[in-house]
Amino acid sequence: MAPDRPSLSRAMERALARNVVPALYTEEMFRTTHDAANREVVKAVARADLNLVGIAVRAERKVIDKIVDGLKFHS
Repeated sequence: MAPDRPSLSRAMERALARNVVPALYTEEMFRTTHDAANREVVKAVARADLNLVGIAVRAERKVIDKIVDGLKFHS
């Protein structure tokens, strides 16, 4: 089972609070054909309304552990 939208939003907020810039993946991005269009569909939506389906973060392990704490990863 993959994390749900509220869990991903919480992880995104945790990342931002720790000055870690996440790469966001929204459902709408999978309907576009290139990077510029992906950026536009994300910019067109307020942060609270993003339809997150995934995030990627890069930081020290202990920081990542705090960001993803409580998420259920899919197998």
